[in-house]
Amino acid sequence: MTLPVADSTLIFQKVADGAVLFSPVTETYFGLNEVGARVWELLPPVSRSLEEVCERLSSFYPDVPPATIRQDVEDLLKSLMAEGLLRPVPASPVGDVNGE
Repeated sequence: MTLPVADSTLIFQKVADGAVLFSPVTETYFGLNEVGARVWELLPPVSRSLEEVCERLSSFYPDVPPATIRQDVEDLLKSLMAEGLLRPVPASPVGDVNGE
């Protein structure tokens, strides 16, 4: 799964128990707990795939089953997409390397 990316206008601020996201365009606030903030920090360009994010989270939370981590990350990404805080990565144009 290709990871979505943050909207470029978004403001991310860490707080004691997680983070807050704010979109000045939509005036949307979204609170993240500590794990959600860690997921946010693992989004592109840090990680390239959902699998990579989940593997990195597993190293922080070795007692949590990988399937649970994956489901929680997918649920969070869906919520962030629904709020307009993440956007899908545009598809690469089909063609040769020179763009022809």
